[in-house]
Amino acid sequence: MGSRHLLQEQNRGEAVGAMKQRNNMAVIPAAGQVKNRRALGDIGNLVTLRPHDGKPLPEITRPVTRSFCAQLLANAQKEAAENKKKPLAANVVDNNKMVQPKKKVTVRPKPAPVPQQAAVIEISPDTTEEEKTKPESSSSRNRKPHSSLTSTLTARSKAACGLNYKPKPKNIVDIDADDVNNELAEVEYVEDIYKFYKLVENESQVHDYMNSQPEINDKMRAILIDWLIEVHNKFELTNETLYLTINIVDRFLAAETVARRELQCVGMSAMLIASKYEEIWAPEVNDFVQISDRAYEHKHVLVMEKRILGRLEWNLTVPTPYVFLTRFIKAAVTSQETTMENMVYFYAELGMMHYGIIKFCPSMVAAGAVYAARATMNKSPVWHETLEVHTGFTEAQVMECARMMAGFHLLAKTDEKRKVIYRKYSSVTRGAVALYLPAKALLATTSPS
Repeated sequence: MGSRHLLQEQNRGEAVGAMKQRNNMAVIPAAGQVKNRRALGDIGNLVTLRPHDGKPLPEITRPVTRSFCAQLLANAQKEAAENKKKPLAANVVDNNKMVQPKKKVTVRPKPAPVPQQAAVIEISPDTTEEEKTKPESSSSRNRKPHSSLTSTLTARSKAACGLNYKPKPKNIVDIDADDVNNELAEVEYVEDIYKFYKLVENESQVHDYMNSQPEINDKMRAILIDWLIEVHNKFELTNETLYLTINIVDRFLAAETVARRELQCVGMSAMLIASKYEEIWAPEVNDFVQISDRAYEHKHVLVMEKRILGRLEWNLTVPTPYVFLTRFIKAAVTSQETTMENMVYFYAELGMMHYGIIKFCPSMVAAGAVYAARATMNKSPVWHETLEVHTGFTEAQVMECARMMAGFHLLAKTDEKRKVIYRKYSSVTRGAVALYLPAKALLATTSPS
């Protein structure tokens, strides 16, 4: 019994030892051998091809792609069609030639550019030949729809609210006809945009404030505006920046009392704010300090900038006269008349320099500049129905503002302290419009301030 138990323990030990030896041999390679594991092969993405009848398979030199499978399918359909021996015949008329199709497939050729008509033949397995004649021209292909989805929905909404547009008279010129295909012109919304400007311009309009300024008068303001126009030319800024600068100056002076020594700093900071709002590359603070002959330091401009923005509550999106000038000039000028445009801008800047023009709203200032410019250029009629529709003012309404601007023009040549605007528009690059004599009809009852 004892010997049997011992024998069993020995046999069990040998078996365990043999198993460990086999495992070690499977894990640890022999000396001089390189560990080599085969990469994972077929995981279901390979097609297993087996020989047929003991013959070796031919080598595949072309991968099976979608286009190749489509070609195989087309060949199979072609063979099936030939087996039925029922080909579909169709006569395609093209320059008196008979063409017999070989394949029973759907053919939709692109129509060739024919001056008058183009023939389109559609061939399908279940129908006979069908010929459709369609007129085609290059203008019809490139022509865009007259109305977009937005304009259609807007018209329906206004019709539901009873706000349909009234048809314009026949003698009103469509000033947006040339910009129908210009997406930046926003022809579909431009009238609504300017109706909104007319509604909100009174909210930011500046009223008489000079009586509340003990150390500043209208002549000091005119000298400041004249100097700002010169700085504007030195920095080569946009017109939007200039008009917004003057608007910021007037709104701040109407809201807060300013000492005389701070007036120039107010103008510099106002132009800095307007440049940051309108320009891509705005001038730096040091540029304004240097152009003012270092009358103020860097910190003075920044403190005044913060003071102005706080008083105006950061409200800089306001309709200035320039917003209306661009629209009114378009209605007043029938062709590319740069002289007329320069004349309008000359009267607008000349009027904004004088404090007396502040009583008019921005749209009235723009309309008065257009009227004065047309009267100076002897345009007939001076005020027509197209201008009346787009400006919203009659000739009698704009007459007072236009007469004041003509009076400013008459005195501009003799004004020694405020000569920047006159010199600016006396140059040949701006048509020398300042050298024109103002209209006598406007000067008859003019009493400029």
